[in-house]
Amino acid sequence: MTEASATDVTDRLVTAAQTLLARKGIRATTVSEVAEEAGMSRAWLYRHFPDKATLLGAAIVRLADRMSADARAELDAFDTFAEQLVAGVRIGRRAFDDPGTLLMRLRRTEPAEFAACAGAGVSGMVPELAGFWRPYVAAAAARGEIHPGHDTTEVAEWVARVLISLGTVPGDTVDPDDHRDLLRQIRRYVLPGLQADPRR
Repeated sequence: MTEASATDVTDRLVTAAQTLLARKGIRATTVSEVAEEAGMSRAWLYRHFPDKATLLGAAIVRLADRMSADARAELDAFDTFAEQLVAGVRIGRRAFDDPGTLLMRLRRTEPAEFAACAGAGVSGMVPELAGFWRPYVAAAAARGEIHPGHDTTEVAEWVARVLISLGTVPGDTVDPDDHRDLLRQIRRYVLPGLQADPRR
């Protein structure tokens, strides 16, 4: 089998796995059903994936990559860190609130199975989100929007925690669905801390 045809088979299997994950979830999806959906035998599937967790993990990784690429495209349209943070809350809310967003639905409804397949459960959300935000934090620091004395890795984790809170925890003083309200909160409370010298 050529490398190109092996890639094609893998792609078909992962696509079939995604289809079944969307339809049935992790627990209810079987290797046999994925093989049938892809139009191949179980034996052929096992030549490419040793077990269910590896196969569904590949589907989850592809979903995460696609979601991350879409989010980056949206954030890259903004010139300031404040606007990127507001967009980040909006993206997060859309991901959690939209029942059709498969990755977040699986993570929320089948956390143990998700952890087994993806290698990280819900507890891995902050490090993953921090890793996503690290280049945006570094770019904001290069533009002078963040004081150069800050540790960008630490800032990225703090930003991840703030955005999760803003996007998922209801409150009385900020409407996370109101762009102007979020921007005001970020400019008033988030950016001043990042612009201050952390050594003071």
